[in-house]
Amino acid sequence: MSAPADLFWRRPYALLLLSPLAWAGNLLIGRAYGDTLPPFSLAFWRWIVATACVVPFIWRDLGAHARTMLRHWPIIAACGATGFAGYPVLNYIALQTTPAASAAMLNSALPLMVPLLAWAVAGETPSLRTILGIALSFVGVGVIVSRGEWSVLASFGVGRGELIMLAAVALFALYCTLLRYRPKELPDLVFLTATMLAAALLLLPLLAWEMHAGRVYPLQPYAIVSLLFIGIFASLIANIFWSHCVATLGATLTGASFHLMAVYAALLAALLLGEPIRGFHLIGIALILAGFALATFAQAAVASPVRRRESPAAAVGSGLPLARE
Repeated sequence: MSAPADLFWRRPYALLLLSPLAWAGNLLIGRAYGDTLPPFSLAFWRWIVATACVVPFIWRDLGAHARTMLRHWPIIAACGATGFAGYPVLNYIALQTTPAASAAMLNSALPLMVPLLAWAVAGETPSLRTILGIALSFVGVGVIVSRGEWSVLASFGVGRGELIMLAAVALFALYCTLLRYRPKELPDLVFLTATMLAAALLLLPLLAWEMHAGRVYPLQPYAIVSLLFIGIFASLIANIFWSHCVATLGATLTGASFHLMAVYAALLAALLLGEPIRGFHLIGIALILAGFALATFAQAAVASPVRRRESPAAAVGSGLPLARE
């Protein structure tokens, strides 16, 4: 490995910019082609593409850990159902009626939802500062969901797409919480591949139902390119980069970069889809980021000044996913 490449990989600050960009691209595709790309088919085939790309490199490891994967199939299936099957499907359904910018900004509430799910599922009580940060963040969510008009919330007139997107984010937060129970003896790529395969198997009956209903994935150039981008970049490469950043740069810094997805999605949607960026978007994302800073940065301040190498699983404790989108 050359010196520049070695430096790029050992201190991968540039990679912090790339993973959120790939995930923003996934949202943009879901918004642009929501009427023509069936959600169950897109979610199913993205994991097939991602799995086909990674299996040739780790097939020996898969065989070596086959018994461990079978022994821990309940947690693998649960992670596949929540984070890799349910989350993307609900995303694609919501994007049929929700602007990409709003969808991305609602996704920014994810790191603040994880402590709530950790409290509900694992009984972990969040600190007062974390609770205040979550409350502030969800004020921002309310601004975006109501589109700046609180009377919309009072009258329960919130758009169906925004509610589905919030349900998707909550489902992925549950996935992040379940990751703390993942088998430690499975290497990261083996666990990721097993989870992708579990999601594909769970989506298979829904894919069959969708095809029976007459919605077949189109074999058109735009659809194939979209699938390859989502399967290779948003589903696989971005997740590998993300996990590497968590391991080398730490969970706090990597988590802060996650919110770039909202910035990327808003700018790309404005440029490519003609979606306007409105004042309530800016106010909402500012409140979400402020809540994230309040809940997270205090933890970084009391951490040891000597950086330790964090595993991708350590990100779970900070509200960050091992694999995203």
